[in-house]
Amino acid sequence: MSEKVLLVDDETEFLENLSERMSMRGMNVSTADNPASALKAVDEDSYDAIVLDLQMPDMNGIELLKFIREKHPEMQVILLTGHATLEKGVEAMKLGAMDFMEKPADINALTEKIKKAQARKIVLVEKMTEEKIKEIMNTKGW
Repeated sequence: MSEKVLLVDDETEFLENLSERMSMRGMNVSTADNPASALKAVDEDSYDAIVLDLQMPDMNGIELLKFIREKHPEMQVILLTGHATLEKGVEAMKLGAMDFMEKPADINALTEKIKKAQARKIVLVEKMTEEKIKEIMNTKGW
Protein backbone atom coordinates (compact mmCIF):
# COMPACT_ATOMS: atom_id res chain seq x y z
CA MET A 1 0.00 0.00 0.00
CA SER A 2 1.57 3.29 -1.07
CA GLU A 3 1.88 6.06 1.46
CA LYS A 4 -0.35 9.09 0.95
CA VAL A 5 1.62 12.24 1.74
CA LEU A 6 0.89 15.98 1.81
CA LEU A 7 3.95 18.21 1.44
CA VAL A 8 3.54 21.79 2.63
CA ASP A 9 6.22 24.39 1.86
CA ASP A 10 6.22 27.93 0.47
CA GLU A 11 9.41 27.25 -1.54
CA THR A 12 7.82 25.89 -4.71
CA GLU A 13 11.08 24.60 -6.24
CA PHE A 14 11.84 22.61 -3.08
CA LEU A 15 8.25 21.35 -3.04
CA GLU A 16 8.44 20.16 -6.65
CA ASN A 17 11.81 18.45 -6.19
CA LEU A 18 10.83 16.65 -3.00
CA SER A 19 7.46 15.69 -4.45
CA GLU A 20 9.12 14.18 -7.53
CA ARG A 21 11.65 12.25 -5.45
CA MET A 22 8.95 10.84 -3.18
CA SER A 23 6.70 9.96 -6.14
CA MET A 24 9.62 8.04 -7.66
CA ARG A 25 9.66 5.99 -4.45
CA GLY A 26 6.06 4.98 -5.05
CA MET A 27 4.36 7.47 -2.73
CA ASN A 28 1.09 9.20 -3.55
CA VAL A 29 2.12 12.84 -3.07
CA SER A 30 0.03 16.03 -2.94
CA THR A 31 1.45 19.49 -2.36
CA ALA A 32 0.37 22.80 -0.87
CA ASP A 33 2.46 25.96 -1.17
CA ASN A 34 0.74 27.84 1.65
CA PRO A 35 -1.01 27.08 4.95
CA ALA A 36 -4.52 27.93 3.66
CA SER A 37 -4.18 25.40 0.83
CA ALA A 38 -2.84 22.85 3.29
CA LEU A 39 -5.80 23.28 5.64
CA LYS A 40 -8.22 22.91 2.73
CA ALA A 41 -6.42 19.75 1.55
CA VAL A 42 -6.47 18.24 5.06
CA ASP A 43 -10.19 18.97 5.43
CA GLU A 44 -10.98 17.39 2.06
CA ASP A 45 -8.76 14.31 2.19
CA SER A 46 -6.88 12.02 4.55
CA TYR A 47 -3.09 11.58 4.54
CA ASP A 48 -0.76 9.06 6.12
CA ALA A 49 1.80 11.79 6.72
CA ILE A 50 1.92 15.57 6.41
CA VAL A 51 5.38 17.06 5.96
CA LEU A 52 5.29 20.73 7.01
CA ASP A 53 7.82 23.50 6.61
CA LEU A 54 8.36 25.34 9.89
CA GLN A 55 8.90 28.80 8.38
CA MET A 56 6.12 30.04 6.10
CA PRO A 57 4.54 33.45 5.66
CA ASP A 58 1.05 34.00 7.10
CA MET A 59 1.20 30.98 9.44
CA ASN A 60 4.21 29.01 10.63
CA GLY A 61 4.41 25.22 10.81
CA ILE A 62 3.79 25.15 14.58
CA GLU A 63 0.51 27.08 14.20
CA LEU A 64 -0.54 24.90 11.28
CA LEU A 65 0.33 21.79 13.30
CA LYS A 66 -2.03 22.99 16.08
CA PHE A 67 -4.93 23.39 13.62
CA ILE A 68 -4.33 20.00 12.01
CA ARG A 69 -4.01 18.13 15.32
CA GLU A 70 -7.14 19.81 16.68
CA LYS A 71 -9.35 18.80 13.74
CA HIS A 72 -7.60 15.61 12.61
CA PRO A 73 -5.76 13.97 15.53
CA GLU A 74 -5.15 10.82 13.51
CA MET A 75 -2.97 12.57 10.92
CA GLN A 76 0.76 12.26 11.49
CA VAL A 77 2.84 15.42 11.04
CA ILE A 78 6.57 15.70 10.40
CA LEU A 79 8.04 19.20 10.59
CA LEU A 80 10.90 20.16 8.26
CA THR A 81 13.01 23.23 8.80
CA GLY A 82 16.14 24.96 7.68
CA HIS A 83 16.15 26.92 10.96
CA ALA A 84 16.01 24.19 13.59
CA THR A 85 16.25 25.05 17.24
CA LEU A 86 15.94 22.71 20.16
CA GLU A 87 13.09 24.81 21.56
CA LYS A 88 11.06 24.58 18.35
CA GLY A 89 11.68 20.85 18.15
CA VAL A 90 10.50 20.32 21.72
CA GLU A 91 7.47 22.56 21.15
CA ALA A 92 6.52 20.65 17.99
CA MET A 93 6.77 17.28 19.74
CA LYS A 94 4.70 18.52 22.69
CA LEU A 95 2.00 19.64 20.25
CA GLY A 96 1.84 16.17 18.72
CA ALA A 97 4.26 16.25 15.82
CA MET A 98 5.54 12.80 15.01
CA ASP A 99 9.01 14.09 14.20
CA PHE A 100 11.13 17.15 13.48
CA MET A 101 13.83 17.13 10.77
CA GLU A 102 16.35 19.62 9.41
CA LYS A 103 16.56 20.62 5.74
CA PRO A 104 17.97 19.32 3.57
CA ALA A 105 16.32 16.15 4.77
CA ASP A 106 17.91 12.85 3.94
CA ILE A 107 15.35 11.28 1.57
CA ASN A 108 15.93 7.79 2.98
CA ALA A 109 15.38 8.98 6.55
CA LEU A 110 12.28 10.95 5.53
CA THR A 111 10.90 7.96 3.61
CA GLU A 112 11.39 5.76 6.67
CA LYS A 113 9.60 8.28 8.91
CA ILE A 114 6.70 8.47 6.44
CA LYS A 115 6.37 4.67 6.48
CA LYS A 116 6.31 4.76 10.29
CA ALA A 117 3.69 7.54 10.14
CA GLN A 118 1.49 5.37 7.94
CA ALA A 119 1.76 2.43 10.37
CA ARG A 120 1.06 4.70 13.34
CA LYS A 121 -1.99 6.19 11.64
CA ILE A 122 -3.41 2.75 10.85
CA VAL A 123 -3.12 1.71 14.51
CA LEU A 124 -4.65 5.00 15.67
CA VAL A 125 -7.59 4.79 13.25
CA GLU A 126 -8.24 1.16 14.26
CA LYS A 127 -8.24 2.18 17.91
CA MET A 128 -10.62 5.11 17.25
CA THR A 129 -12.95 2.83 15.27
CA GLU A 130 -12.93 0.23 18.04
CA GLU A 131 -13.82 2.90 20.63
CA LYS A 132 -16.65 4.16 18.43
CA ILE A 133 -18.06 0.63 18.05
CA LYS A 134 -17.88 0.07 21.83
CA GLU A 135 -19.67 3.38 22.41
CA ILE A 136 -22.43 2.44 19.96
CA MET A 137 -22.80 -1.03 21.49
CA ASN A 138 -23.08 0.47 24.99
CA THR A 139 -25.63 3.13 24.07
CA LYS A 140 -27.91 1.08 21.81
CA GLY A 141 -28.56 -1.75 24.28
CA TRP A 142 -28.79 -4.50 21.66
